[in-house]
Amino acid sequence: MLFKRTAQPKFDTVPSAPFFVPETSRTAREIDILARTIWGEARGESVSGMEAVASVILNRVAIAEKFGGKYWWGNSIETVCRKRLQFSCWNETDPNYHKLLAVGSDDKAFSVALRIARRAVGGMLDDKTNGATHYHAQSVNPFWANSAVQTCTIGNHVFYKDVE
Repeated sequence: MLFKRTAQPKFDTVPSAPFFVPETSRTAREIDILARTIWGEARGESVSGMEAVASVILNRVAIAEKFGGKYWWGNSIETVCRKRLQFSCWNETDPNYHKLLAVGSDDKAFSVALRIARRAVGGMLDDKTNGATHYHAQSVNPFWANSAVQTCTIGNHVFYKDVE
């Protein structure tokens, strides 16, 4: 696991209240962007699959912190999620981009994504990806996967980390 976790109780299900995250305007924005990314990338997946996408983002932020906050994919939840060509749901040419911007908590999958994002920002999310920083759908075979270490498969996504 590459990101910091606080000593909090573990949950068997996704909690419905963000009681452990004091939502400042900064954390509220991080939660929203993370939730939209989770929804945009994994809304058809199980809760575990959605959590895995959140873990990839948190692992990228943690790696950036190891490099003094400077890494090519960004150094915060927002910069990692919005990095050009990293999470296709944020590409303006993606057919789901406008849906991503318009989705609200009345959407069941987005509600789940919000709860996962609150847990993630609050340090309450276990990393089931074994430190993954990349993933792809099983239906594709991207060039970069050949030089990365596969860590697991969760749902329809295959997860990887860079060769160490």
